[in-house]
Amino acid sequence: MNRLEAESSPYLRQHAGNPVDWFPWGEEAFAAARERDVPIFLSVGYASCHWCHVMAHESFEDDAVADVLNGAFVSVKVDREERPDIDAVYMEALLAVAGSGGWPMSVFLLPDGRPFFAGTYFPPDDGPGRPSFRTVLAAVTDLWAHHRDEVERQAGQLVDAVRAGVRAPVDGGPAGDPAPQADPVATAVADLARRFDETWGGFGGPPKFPQPLLIELCLVHAWRSGDERSSAMALATLRALAGGGIHDHVRGGFARYATDRRWRVPHFEKMLYDQAGLTRAFLHGWLLTSDPDLRVALDGIVDYTLGDLAVPGGGLASSEDADSDGREGAFYTWTPAQVGEALDGEAGAATRAACRFWGVTPEGDLDGASVLHRPPDEPLRGDAGIEASRHRLRAARERRPRPGLDDKVLLEWNAMFVGALAEAAAATGTARWGEAAVRLGEFLWRELRRPSDGRLLRTWQTDTGARQPAFAADHAWMVDCCTRLAELTGEARWLDRAVACADALLDHFADTDGGGFFTTPDDGDVLVVRPKDLADGALASANGAAAQALVRLGTLTGADRFLAAARRVVDLLSPVLASRPSAVPAVALAADLLASGTCEIVITGDRLDLVEVARTRWIPDGVLAWGEPQGTPLWDGRSGDQAFVCRGGACQLPTADPVELAAQLDARTARPAVAAAAVPAHAADGTPARGAGA
Repeated sequence: MNRLEAESSPYLRQHAGNPVDWFPWGEEAFAAARERDVPIFLSVGYASCHWCHVMAHESFEDDAVADVLNGAFVSVKVDREERPDIDAVYMEALLAVAGSGGWPMSVFLLPDGRPFFAGTYFPPDDGPGRPSFRTVLAAVTDLWAHHRDEVERQAGQLVDAVRAGVRAPVDGGPAGDPAPQADPVATAVADLARRFDETWGGFGGPPKFPQPLLIELCLVHAWRSGDERSSAMALATLRALAGGGIHDHVRGGFARYATDRRWRVPHFEKMLYDQAGLTRAFLHGWLLTSDPDLRVALDGIVDYTLGDLAVPGGGLASSEDADSDGREGAFYTWTPAQVGEALDGEAGAATRAACRFWGVTPEGDLDGASVLHRPPDEPLRGDAGIEASRHRLRAARERRPRPGLDDKVLLEWNAMFVGALAEAAAATGTARWGEAAVRLGEFLWRELRRPSDGRLLRTWQTDTGARQPAFAADHAWMVDCCTRLAELTGEARWLDRAVACADALLDHFADTDGGGFFTTPDDGDVLVVRPKDLADGALASANGAAAQALVRLGTLTGADRFLAAARRVVDLLSPVLASRPSAVPAVALAADLLASGTCEIVITGDRLDLVEVARTRWIPDGVLAWGEPQGTPLWDGRSGDQAFVCRGGACQLPTADPVELAAQLDARTARPAVAAAAVPAHAADGTPARGAGA
């Protein structure tokens, strides 16, 4: 009946067989609502959303509910991952109505798109404090039929709230009025220290999200200041994450969040953006400390992502579902009997050892089954017997019904992961990671650009190709992705591509009056409000990602327009940086780069040994230029087979000696007191050992 079968989004196609007469977002739906003079019911979700599936089964697959929707509404289904602009606008309406948000998001609109009522999941039956979906539909129908003036009044108020919410700084003073700032990174870390869970790591109570940006704040502060408290918070959180049930101990990778304080029982969906953010967090933690467990977690993230999320034809899938075989977590949890069946019988020595190692008990953690986990102070790897059992458990798990895969390729999340992978490949010297990063980067550049004009596109599917014009976040992360690939490969074409993406970001998304970047392009869909993504959450906001990427690109190219655009983002959010910088960690890190300046490392000629020295150190404010001369100011007057290290216009003496280069790079950092594994800071010949902190 509905029109979703031809859509590129797997989430929309999941609803193609509903008795609800769904429309995709577009003029056809709004024209139908105007012609019939009925409100629009907007349902926003995503493919791996557990409660989206629940509401779909309870309500959207119910013929009686469908009859009401089809008779009194025009129903529109939106994938929030495909259309973050729509999601952002109507999430502000939901926050104004309910005070909190979530998915599925259920919003009722006038035929012109203005919202007048909103909620999240509505159950099939009335309960204490929560009306059923049928009750809500009846109330909205009555309101529309008999109180249209009230609908108009509510719509006007909600649009005002949306306009204020999507344009204003997160929670600070007036936009565009820079306030005197203390050190935003130090201030943010001090705030995080007050929220830190001293026992289990992380910041705040359950549900607990990994929040890699907050970990990054702590790591950067520890790196530059030597602050032991910062390093302790970051490393305790990383170790707790690595040991917790949120970590897939059989395959690798991380679930979206934990429902408990101990990171024990996750919400089992796996998101590509989490793998991207945690790739960087574990990489930087490992480079700072050489902790082998952090490297184990890092390797697992990359292997899982490149394996299980790989999409035929190229690119990486957006997510894996939490549910399989009709139950959340069924794919991931174990009973002692299931472990025994996979190994040597419930009473066998291997089974007993595996259950003891990963905490599998008869009582279990979830519906009588256990989530594999390790104590945060115990190693992730076991003896040869445990590792053999791990492989056999994985083989047995692969025979279970697998969670659903949302195989749409999102430019934003793919570029985020490829940039992190390129950095990890360079730092660890893992050639296959570097090859994968380049291969994925080439795919994104080839398939997610419009042939007619080279404009970026947001989504790609094997069967439908690329669709949907890209948003600001897609451009920001492509700038980072291409810049990181330039640093990995030394090839000028990647820097040229980064410049092209950055110029498109400035040309089509910049708010020349208010500062920062709009979510949508100047020639994109017209919504009731043009949103601006400012607050960081599970991943960096479009403005935060853009500010960081533009600072690094501006330094590498010498292009003042990129540095100026980054400063305008920082100025826009300066009230928040002054009052609560932990709400905008990505912008705080960009502000820190702009204030302290970047470390410029240029290696001329054919000196891969010098490149290797630079790569094996984590230098958060560093940029690396090598390989093909790139026609930028960094290369002016520099030649020969040697390295140049500069900061803020002041340069060290050029050197062709790897030991001297290592000393120059080490001398400009404060070494935090961190718990390091038994790995020497330098090999016997004086070259840096992989994973040595600097």
